[in-house]
Amino acid sequence: MAVRRPVAWIVAVVLFAEAVGVAALNWFLGVVVDRQDMSLAGLDPDAMSVSSKIGGVVFGLYFALCGLVALLVALRDRRPAGLGRVLLISAAVVHGLLGAVGWGLVGWHAFLFMVLVLALVVLLLMTYDAREEPAAGLPEDGKGDGGSPVSPPAAPTTP
Repeated sequence: MAVRRPVAWIVAVVLFAEAVGVAALNWFLGVVVDRQDMSLAGLDPDAMSVSSKIGGVVFGLYFALCGLVALLVALRDRRPAGLGRVLLISAAVVHGLLGAVGWGLVGWHAFLFMVLVLALVVLLLMTYDAREEPAAGLPEDGKGDGGSPVSPPAAPTTP
């Protein structure tokens, strides 16, 4: 399929850009909370500032790891397996949830971006999930001569 590799490259670039953006935004929000020196419902401003910065770094690393999986998929031209597949599926779920929250808090532009990234990740997962053709000369089960046994099965015996 000719679409697989370009989609994987686009997903990798978008996830890396999103990782940097999320980390920078949360870091900026932590600095703003730190400079205002105000508390929210009695919470310590330093704790809110530090937790915002830590959250930004954690989510930035998460999106960067998902971007690394997409990059490896693009380089190898093979579908993601194991933990990489789980990471991409979780990234799709996160973008769906962030899109729903973004609609209410930020507006339809954020929703549209999140749904676009969600669609790209799902497209990446679906295009690499297509059934691959068996190698030339080998049948579906991978055995050499059509999978037929060398000798017929033994006849059942009764005591």
